[in-house]
Amino acid sequence: MKVYGAEICIDCRNYKAIQKRRGFEAEYIEITEDTGKLKEFLKIRDHAPLFAPLRERGGIGIPLFVNEDGKMTFDMDEALSWIGQAPVRSDEIIEKRPE
Repeated sequence: MKVYGAEICIDCRNYKAIQKRRGFEAEYIEITEDTGKLKEFLKIRDHAPLFAPLRERGGIGIPLFVNEDGKMTFDMDEALSWIGQAPVRSDEIIEKRPE
């Protein structure tokens, strides 16, 4: 599984903490690390139908999870199920979104 994300994203930081805590393998792609990785993400974002509602709202769409078959989701629990992991528990969330 590939995961596109950025350190400035709360959901991405939560995902990385869960991955570290559970110790499963997944390729994390930090899209703000270099322009090549950002371009790779933007190519997906600009063309994948999954992103249409986000593009209309001006959203970014991270973390983005992509399985080995190319299926994409923004849902962490769905992505974790692809690799045989249990859904996220509330005690695994290290940062809450501001209300």
